Amino acid sequence: MNIVILDGYTLNPGDLDWAPIHKLGHAEIYERSNAEEIVERAKDAEVLLVNKVVLTEAILDQLPKLQYIGVMATGFNNIDINAARKHNITVTNVKAYGPASVAQQTFALLLAVVNHAELHSQSVFAGEWVASPDFCYWKTPLTELAGKTMGLIGLGDIGSQVAKIALAFGMKVVAYRKHPTPTEGVEMVSLEEVFESSDVVSLHCPLTDETKELVNKERLARMKRNAIILNTGRGPLIQEHDLAEALKIGTIAGAGLDVLSTEPPKPDNPLLSAPNCIITPHVAWATFEARKRLLQMVADNLESFMHGEALNVVS
Repeated sequence: MNIVILDGYTLNPGDLDWAPIHKLGHAEIYERSNAEEIVERAKDAEVLLVNKVVLTEAILDQLPKLQYIGVMATGFNNIDINAARKHNITVTNVKAYGPASVAQQTFALLLAVVNHAELHSQSVFAGEWVASPDFCYWKTPLTELAGKTMGLIGLGDIGSQVAKIALAFGMKVVAYRKHPTPTEGVEMVSLEEVFESSDVVSLHCPLTDETKELVNKERLARMKRNAIILNTGRGPLIQEHDLAEALKIGTIAGAGLDVLSTEPPKPDNPLLSAPNCIITPHVAWATFEARKRLLQMVADNLESFMHGEALNVVS
């Protein structure tokens, strides 16, 4: 089959091998593609593999040979699914390739907020320890996690991994899930109770019309003043102006975010100047191990489609 990868750099900046894809057909790989380049590059493709490239109805209307779109990620809101159905194009995605990596980043963000290891290391290398009159010092309050309450919104593959780590830290874990299921060590509670009772609230739910701006001024006002909000899910789960204001006036103590509503963010995003806010550039999924699994699962999806047994179909 004629395979075109439109934005391969995100998944594979050069440290992985595209061999699992090459063995399935002739593959043309582009690191990045802008909207004006898509149709020309994809006009002869039977298979398109994309990560975040947007495929609209207008674009799909111009790709008569296209049979299959493989999304090299879990989210597929960049694909016009109705248009794909109209053209009988199968669309698949990849799930559960990186729960351990995302859970790890969730705690990396939390530890960055409560321990500020990097800040203190920078202080040492700036000469402040050498000049200190005392044997130790700390530049911010330090917080012990043991005994604190971790509140999870969403308890799927990733949320369950986060729960296990939180329990290992000696935290109490409560969670809200739309369809609750008994989970060892986790107390299922209402959504409002998660916000009211937790010292840390971590978001692991999908982005839907119902969950958009789930974290807003009203819910932030219900949280403890020492509370921390974490988001390794989707940026629009949070109303960013409300969170920035809550951090500014001390409604809550801090935030650790791996996602924002627009990526890359606009320069005027209020969270870029908010106090006690740690932001990483959507890297929770991007460990070498998770990306290697993802690439193989993309290939597995395509191979199954070629054998007439499509997996993980979302169209």
